Amino acid sequence: MEKMTQLYNDAIQYFQLNYLNLGVTILFLIIGFIVSKFIQRRVKLRLMKKSPNRITANFTSQIVGFILKSIVILTTFYLLGLSSFTNKLLAGAGLLTFVIGFALKDIGENFLAGIILAFKSPFRLDDLIEVNGIMGHVKDISIRETLIKTPDGKDVFLPNAIILKNPLFNYTLDGFLRYDFVVGIAYEDNPTDAIKLILETVNNVEGVLKGDKKSAITIHELSTNTININIQFWIDTFKSTKRSVHNTIRSQVMNDVIDALTANGYSLPANIVELKNYDLSNKINFKKE
Repeated sequence: MEKMTQLYNDAIQYFQLNYLNLGVTILFLIIGFIVSKFIQRRVKLRLMKKSPNRITANFTSQIVGFILKSIVILTTFYLLGLSSFTNKLLAGAGLLTFVIGFALKDIGENFLAGIILAFKSPFRLDDLIEVNGIMGHVKDISIRETLIKTPDGKDVFLPNAIILKNPLFNYTLDGFLRYDFVVGIAYEDNPTDAIKLILETVNNVEGVLKGDKKSAITIHELSTNTININIQFWIDTFKSTKRSVHNTIRSQVMNDVIDALTANGYSLPANIVELKNYDLSNKINFKKE
């Protein structure tokens, strides 16, 4: 009880003697964080104007903000008269970094991977990517992880190291995305005429590219029951503002192709399953002697 009373009296005495210094220090800390946040925001806006990739600007501004806030905190310790503590902290930074780096190896690995991804720019915001079988649109990248929104609405937080170590598929980096599907017609139908009809139908769908990225309609294989025709077409993802537009165009193409084939008398047979019924009435009976 006496120790608690003595500690309380020492704290009151320290506050009475250093209240001005404490007030200035608290004010410096508040202003320092406000200025750091302001500079971080300005750096982000400036980089977003110069860099086409918003991810690089966002990640760089986060690092700048972290450095500025660290300087503010260390300066605050100095103003509070804890210069010896600050010196020891800086002197032991090398050892502390080694210990923390060893204990938090994965965090450090993801941090370095995030730096590489931010400046290498293998994807941009809203790009459609696939990593380790996970497909989605990039929504944000931080020091540790990358946020991906899957087509079914799930938010997936992928560690940056996983993205860096594994093959990355970017389906929208250059703006062009190809879709394809297969439709089967009967052997009694003329595949040459069917290909012409399908090509005309696909090109009439709004959003399907022509010219260098023109559609390709070819015979895929001769299966048991059908002549399978492969339909390939391209779309420009930069012209669509909504992620769902990509699948909408694909669905529209498939629907129009089926309607055109059936309207022109082409049959689309399903797989035929042959069932054999063996007569077991003449089964040989063996008698035991």
